[in-house]
Amino acid sequence: MGPGDVGQIVAETVWVILIACGPVLVVAMVLGLLIALGQALTSVQEATLTFVPKAAVILIGTVLSLPLIYASLAGLAERVFDLIRSGGP
Repeated sequence: MGPGDVGQIVAETVWVILIACGPVLVVAMVLGLLIALGQALTSVQEATLTFVPKAAVILIGTVLSLPLIYASLAGLAERVFDLIRSGGP
């Protein structure tokens, strides 16, 4: 296993992390923008208006994206364990 192989595994790992975290981060970002827009339009600056809905939506988004997260992480783990078992690519 050479440096190029290690770099490929690291790049694949970063890509899997982005795929696993992406849906929840996008949902949180969109909701944050909508809440900020609503607060700017109504001049209501209550802290709980930002925290409680974001926490609830992030929890729901995480639960809904668990199959995607599991599939991507399981695929990466299988590939890495196969490489360990075989001694390299």
